[in-house]
Amino acid sequence: MSQHPTKKARRENSGSSHSEFFPGISKIQYRPDASPTDLLCFRYYKADEEVLGRSMEDWLRFSVCYWHTFRGVGLDPFGGPTISRPWEDGTDSLENAKRRMRVAFEFFTKLGVKYWSFHDRDIAPEGATIEETNRNLDEIVDLALELQEQTGVKLLWNTCNLFSHKRYMNGAASNPDAHVVAYAATAVKKGLEIGKKLGAENFVFWGGREGYQSLLNTHLQSELSHMANFFKMAVKYKKEIGFTGQLLIEPKPKEPTKHQYDYDAMTVIGFLKHFGLDNDFKLNIEPNHTMLAGHAYEHDIIMSSALQMLGSIDANTGSPDLGWDTDQFPMDIRGATAICKGIIDQGGLAPGGLNFDAKVRRESTALADMFYAHIGAMDSFARGLRNAAKLVTDGHLEKLVADRYSSFTEGIGLKIAKGTATLQDCEAFIMKTGEPAVTSGEQEKYECLFNRYI
Repeated sequence: MSQHPTKKARRENSGSSHSEFFPGISKIQYRPDASPTDLLCFRYYKADEEVLGRSMEDWLRFSVCYWHTFRGVGLDPFGGPTISRPWEDGTDSLENAKRRMRVAFEFFTKLGVKYWSFHDRDIAPEGATIEETNRNLDEIVDLALELQEQTGVKLLWNTCNLFSHKRYMNGAASNPDAHVVAYAATAVKKGLEIGKKLGAENFVFWGGREGYQSLLNTHLQSELSHMANFFKMAVKYKKEIGFTGQLLIEPKPKEPTKHQYDYDAMTVIGFLKHFGLDNDFKLNIEPNHTMLAGHAYEHDIIMSSALQMLGSIDANTGSPDLGWDTDQFPMDIRGATAICKGIIDQGGLAPGGLNFDAKVRRESTALADMFYAHIGAMDSFARGLRNAAKLVTDGHLEKLVADRYSSFTEGIGLKIAKGTATLQDCEAFIMKTGEPAVTSGEQEKYECLFNRYI
């Protein structure tokens, strides 16, 4: 299929009356008995299938991201665009933005997802002034609201791009220039307003350039304090306008800065608690970022969930051998199973979800590749959810873990667990019982058991 539209094709695709941008691709169906080579269908994802008392759709709450899926052109740090979509006319006009929005909602409905996510600059062009920028955004948001009402697709979350424009080269909320901080705050004010208008269930902050390249020109205490005050302004305004969405912060350790202030889940949680923001924010975890921080794929998801701070997940993966943020679609069943177990253990993700912050490879230039990528990822999580549900229902892993910590259910262990033990209590116990026995961690046993469910 040609990826380079003719002028005639562009004219035909430009109007709101155009009914189909993905001709030949029907609504994706669940077909478990389909041939292995029939890939434009779900083999495992069945939206209404009940798993542990809820529909698969409710557990997984899939969302398509606007930036990679509809604005991605195949760029990487070493090469220019490789992808040209037939609906694009090469401009950053409002007409092109509206056409792109219609393309997106056709994709959402054919794929069968209920949610989408975007940055402000993804959907509307930036103008010469903030007033023009906001007018552009309002016009596109009006169309998005109309399309949401027509299709039933909802907004999982929106966010502001506070990292691409040169004004943000030294950061946004942590910028050493107060003028830039005020500009970023103005963008967030508008972002919260349109989030409320579109019924966003969350609002995300990703500190793309909130960090430092050198400590020699950086006043850490000031930047962290200013960033906290920036978040406090957002909390205050959210309450003033009656926006009910959950505020989220997305950790990332590095890239584009040498060090980012939202390094990983524990760093963000520590920051929130230090500045008294932990009751207003939760975390949006991206596993690819977790891997860049040197952790296991599911680490930040499980860590933030254990501390009641997991809000949503940007479902993607990376290539550790490359060492940079590759934003690949998650196709690994083991990783999906681990994530789904975490989701089940905390009782679901709502109002968060699984947002596919992933992009097709720059070599994958066909329109159908957009569907293959999402179908494969959704099927991976469907398999992961079934695996995790069976693992939880059988209870073998849970019993092994409970047995491992059983010494905390009575005696000195119970006092330690409740926080009532003293150092003197511990000493008296040791004087009476002596040296503790060495007990095996049985890691391989747990891994073997987990693998039986994949």
